[in-house]
Amino acid sequence: MKQTVVVGMSGGVDSSVAAYLLKQQGYNVIGLFMLNWEETGENGACSAENDFADVRRVCSALDIPYYSVNFAAQYQERVFKHFLDEYRAGRTPNPDVLCNREIKFGPFREYALSMGADFIATGHYCGIDHADGSHRLKKAFDAGKDQTYFLNQVREEQLANVLFPLADVPKPEVRKIAEDIGLATAKKKDSTGICFIGERNFRKFLQGYLPAQPGKIITLDGETVGEHVGLMYYTLGQRKGLDLGGKRGEEGRWFVVKKDLKNNILYVSHGDEAPLYSKSCKVSGLNWIGFSPEKEFECTAKFRYRQPEQAVKVKLVGNSALVEFAQPQRAVTEGQYAVFYNETYCLGGGVIEEVIK
Repeated sequence: MKQTVVVGMSGGVDSSVAAYLLKQQGYNVIGLFMLNWEETGENGACSAENDFADVRRVCSALDIPYYSVNFAAQYQERVFKHFLDEYRAGRTPNPDVLCNREIKFGPFREYALSMGADFIATGHYCGIDHADGSHRLKKAFDAGKDQTYFLNQVREEQLANVLFPLADVPKPEVRKIAEDIGLATAKKKDSTGICFIGERNFRKFLQGYLPAQPGKIITLDGETVGEHVGLMYYTLGQRKGLDLGGKRGEEGRWFVVKKDLKNNILYVSHGDEAPLYSKSCKVSGLNWIGFSPEKEFECTAKFRYRQPEQAVKVKLVGNSALVEFAQPQRAVTEGQYAVFYNETYCLGGGVIEEVIK
């Protein structure tokens, strides 16, 4: 008897090809689309409707059944509320990480299993090893697309009964497969927006929830050089959108080096990037995936998604850690995640609470 796998279908090419590959492998495949955000976009159209239309086209082409489920209330409570709280606190959150733990591998997984699924699957670029009751998250074959960073907070038990069909498939091959079998999503561009909220003018979107408080832009030596539109709209290391061109000639660039929430001041530097570098950070809310750490150990880490892995030493204190960098790191940002690796696996991660210069 065929085993059943429910695939999280987003309307994108990755989940489309994941469903196709699983069907080729002999599974009984069911597509399940999640509606997690109920709001029309800036052009008046609901992007979720367009995505579900693509899911219908793909599932019809693959001859598999498909359904839709609404987790908008859970998304608001478990992900979006935290997202706004972090911005209020002057930090820079990553809602995609929480969305994976709190929605895709939470209510979605439970719903799929209640449908009688033996497994759930997604179009994430990562692998998984199930052995001796342990579930370990493997780095993807396509290192440039590896998405284990976004899965660092998924609890190990949530990874039971999970398949990642794209573990060993490079992105160009995914596109080629979709084109070869005539899927409607073959040339659909990758989403770069916030998880389930989509692509839109971020500043305008955030203003609908958090009133902006303009304030001064000041250099580290105390010179006022401009005015910011609200601290929440800026990130450490940011170069664009400061409107400071010509303040000190064209030699060198301005960038954000610090945010003072208490006094509503944005600190910037011109040319000198030294203030952006740090030697260590404190991390909380540690989540380990099939890994039992020593009190002190060495590994590699990423402090943002697109960063190459960096050598670090981790010193545990309860469920927190001091992470010491082998080389100074640029623009490590509070509210983001430190994610730990060895050669093969994503070991887990935690939230960056404090950056030590």
